Amino acid sequence: MNATPDSTSPPSPAAERRAAELRRELRHHEHLYYIENRPEISDQAFDALFHELKELEARHPDLIQPDSPTQRVAGGILDHLPSHQHASPMLSLDSSQEEATLRRFDERVRKALTKASLTKADLAAAVPTSGAGSWVVDPKFDGISVELVYRDGVLERAVTRGDGQRGEGITESVRTIATVPLSLRAGQRPIPALLAVRGEILLTVDGFESLNERLLAAGKEPFANPRNATAGTVRQLDPSIAAERPLEVYVYDILALAPENEEDATTDGPIPLPDGSTLATHQEALAAMRDWGLRVSTLTRVATTVDELLDFHRSIEESRDTLGFEVDGVVIKLDDLAGRQALGSTSHHPRWAFAMKFPPRKEITRVERIFASVGRTGVVTPVALMRPVEIGGVTVSRATLHNREEVARKDVREGDLIRVQRAGDVIPQVVEVLEEEGRERAEPFQMPERCPSCDTPLVERGPFSVCPNSFECSAQLVGRLVHFGSRKALDIEGLGEETAKLLVGEGLVTELPQLFALRAHDLIGYEGFGAISAGKLVEAIESTRRTSLERFLFGLGIPEVGVTVARDLARHFGTFRGVQGADDEALQSVSGVGPRMSEAIRSFFAQPQTAEVLERLMDGIMELQESTPRPSGEAAEDGQEAPLEGKTFVFTGGLERFTRDSAKALVEGLGGRVTGSVSRKTSYVVAGDSPGSKLAKAEKLGVEVLDEAALIALLEAQGAQLPPPEN
Repeated sequence: MNATPDSTSPPSPAAERRAAELRRELRHHEHLYYIENRPEISDQAFDALFHELKELEARHPDLIQPDSPTQRVAGGILDHLPSHQHASPMLSLDSSQEEATLRRFDERVRKALTKASLTKADLAAAVPTSGAGSWVVDPKFDGISVELVYRDGVLERAVTRGDGQRGEGITESVRTIATVPLSLRAGQRPIPALLAVRGEILLTVDGFESLNERLLAAGKEPFANPRNATAGTVRQLDPSIAAERPLEVYVYDILALAPENEEDATTDGPIPLPDGSTLATHQEALAAMRDWGLRVSTLTRVATTVDELLDFHRSIEESRDTLGFEVDGVVIKLDDLAGRQALGSTSHHPRWAFAMKFPPRKEITRVERIFASVGRTGVVTPVALMRPVEIGGVTVSRATLHNREEVARKDVREGDLIRVQRAGDVIPQVVEVLEEEGRERAEPFQMPERCPSCDTPLVERGPFSVCPNSFECSAQLVGRLVHFGSRKALDIEGLGEETAKLLVGEGLVTELPQLFALRAHDLIGYEGFGAISAGKLVEAIESTRRTSLERFLFGLGIPEVGVTVARDLARHFGTFRGVQGADDEALQSVSGVGPRMSEAIRSFFAQPQTAEVLERLMDGIMELQESTPRPSGEAAEDGQEAPLEGKTFVFTGGLERFTRDSAKALVEGLGGRVTGSVSRKTSYVVAGDSPGSKLAKAEKLGVEVLDEAALIALLEAQGAQLPPPEN
């Protein structure tokens, strides 16, 4: 019988002893079951111990401890995810699929270690010859990076990687993951006062498939891949969602450790422990984390040559379908911690680690149909529907054909036998058409002349077909609504993607101005909306009728206009009509606005459908706060930095989606700076087709290199409104 609040009483000494004994037993058996995979008792026996402790704590609430096994399932729903500074920066990794790049990395590290040992007497003693060139290599988990922080042995917080310096607090969700100990074990090594470790949250392939089956059975949209499912789960405000899903965590690095006093925390080099001993190698650090009860991969290997690293890379690639979880390469790290300290890091990645990625997986299937799909920016993309084929444990049935010129170049037709790959193990792409002797092929695919969604005549921009009906085309409207209500735009609480899909799908909003005509009774009865929630959404929308000009401009999703450019336009022109009516010369007088950007802005306002929607918004709906004109480029009054403030980019080689000017405008629109030469101060080198000597210099200096896909991902993550491709 469960205890009631009235039956609670102060715990007796016997109850305190029994509770402590139960906690010890349960932690011991959790470790054996989840970490070492060798349970000693049955599930029924474990449940009996668990329920005994739970009833003791119910009768005596004073016995409850934060790290008690009964507290693993978190409590109420959170209001928001807090932001936390990392104990030590969580850097990204330099990576490649090329063997030659790995060999250059190995050579560069060995030369640097030799030079450091000759110039630093203390390093000569700290880095023995036998260990200086040893590598530790692991599978590269394809999950979500997380920082776990333990204070006095108890889990204090769990934080996503975020921007590498700060991340989102996901502690309540992570507390529900059985492979994350709520308190560390006192094993052969004493528990430090502070321990911050880095790990990966992931879903097993079986867990992912089971989750998608449940979602489909409930009539919900399935996840595209395990990584997306993991990210979507841990960022939920309701931690019970994470508790219901089979998440796992592997740890692989010590970020910071304080033996006794937190001000003595070590984040680099050999790691001192409370008993006076030191962790000198990564292997020792892994053993220490395992000893403290954290889950560490059993697939870790040690190598001393590049050939040994390549052998491990091949073995993991060959066995990746049997591992039970997604991997996309291997991670190679210098074993010696003093050597790592000597090599140091760039602002983006350590110089002592490297990710050797796997090439995309390829399979053969047949095209059943080709259709045109309208994206949220109006780009109409040809998509191939294929016979479902499994590529790397994921079943795919559609692939992008990019644009009309790409379809023509590859000559993909309905009925063709094709080779398809998952680029980056995520996005399916058609590699080539396979010849079939004696088979008659279908007619070549032709792009439509009118938008498949709203029947508006399409316009051609380079090889792309674009629907100009930005605010009334239903295929674009969902994305437009989400962007319009985003935090840096009008900040409409509750207007997320699911709500936007509902509003458009049910015909409640068929054009942007209708958003402000919504009433609570329009929403009541739809999934997720009762009287209170419907009223809150309508109230949130109404509260944004009066907003700043810069937020409104950003919210419109004008091509190439990010947060910084929107602010500069607002401050330069002062009024919406001033921006709307500006010609190229006037627009280019704004700092950072060049010919390409001014043309995109002017073309946006010149579209008849766009102009009509904006007139209705300005006619009694929106009340914009005018900005005082000021020279472009002055510091923001609120002191906030643009997303890429302080970041320097260098471009080399040709880009497929953008012209160089267009890409430059996007970076500068987010506060970044584009220069023509590579130096140690360069943040990113963007390498397109046929890159020049700048790429080699970037690799020599250890500057992070982005391909075009990585650049697009970075820009979108920082809130950029990408224009339709131009060349």
